[in-house]
Amino acid sequence: MNKKLPLVSIITPSYNASEFIGETIASVQNQTFRDWEMIIVDDCSTDETFPLLKKYAQADERIRVIPLSENGGAAVARNTAIGLAAGRYIAFLDSDDRWKPEKLEKQLQFMQQHHHAFTFTAYEMINSDGKPVNKHVLAPEQISYDHLLKNTIVGTLTVMIDKHQTGEFKMPNIRTRQDLATWLSILKKGFTAYGLNEILAEYRVGNSSISKNKWKAAKMNWFVYRKVEKLNVVKAFWCFSHYAFNAVVKRI
Repeated sequence: MNKKLPLVSIITPSYNASEFIGETIASVQNQTFRDWEMIIVDDCSTDETFPLLKKYAQADERIRVIPLSENGGAAVARNTAIGLAAGRYIAFLDSDDRWKPEKLEKQLQFMQQHHHAFTFTAYEMINSDGKPVNKHVLAPEQISYDHLLKNTIVGTLTVMIDKHQTGEFKMPNIRTRQDLATWLSILKKGFTAYGLNEILAEYRVGNSSISKNKWKAAKMNWFVYRKVEKLNVVKAFWCFSHYAFNAVVKRI
């Protein structure tokens, strides 16, 4: 007998994620929508992540764990999972973030009702203890390619893509901001990303050098503008100035 294919494939890269991966998996298992597979690609963790993941996979056949033979970064891990995904819809969830129980159900209904190919939702931020920090990011009604260049408001943990409409895709092999570059590549084809303005996900904020991380993100945004999207200096600077402003507003 042929095994029924899942409707949604959840893409999760993991690296030394033993502290939080259990919460992440539980948030998927607690979904009101049940027709999913979760593909977790372990990027050569040096802690107890991989043995822990194997236990979850043994207990739940919807969870698949794929170990990489060498550390390749988030893009390689995500692309490995995307290549193995059997679902029509592709969703993304990193190994320290969480979903609200109705995330998949509500987002799928939103996509199917309106025939959207690319959607995202609002999300809130939590601390290392999993407690809300009273900050959230709302989802605008829609985002085009030009809008996303100036406002990187799409949270990867909230994205869902209908690959029957967009076609197969993969992330560019860059160490950071590969998610932004991927969304831009899809929108550049003429698609629009539609926002469901309901908080359906929880993004964990780390305690390590926040200012350093923001500076790194800014530099990688510039890299995407110039090297990936190949914008001229004037347009790149124009987009970057808007990105910087919106990044500040997003966190107020």
